[in-house]
Amino acid sequence: MMKLSELQIKEIIVIDDGTRLGHFSDLEIDAETGRIISLILNVKDKQGGFFSKTDEMIIHWDQIETIGSDVILVKNVQTPSLYPDRHFIE
Repeated sequence: MMKLSELQIKEIIVIDDGTRLGHFSDLEIDAETGRIISLILNVKDKQGGFFSKTDEMIIHWDQIETIGSDVILVKNVQTPSLYPDRHFIE
């Protein structure tokens, strides 16, 4: 069993190309089973500067390849994959 605080300090890395995604900011949990459904990361637009818009990236539990002592290796992630089917009202 691993504590949430231990999981949060692990850096998330895409195993396919070595891209560093950072650390997750939130979890999606199944209310009935208590199992983790996905990790949610905050992603900033790199060209926007200090005041750039932040969006969320979802890493589903089945995309996690392994959880090591200091990293979480994930697979099949198209970066950035920011809710492609989600529509925002601006």
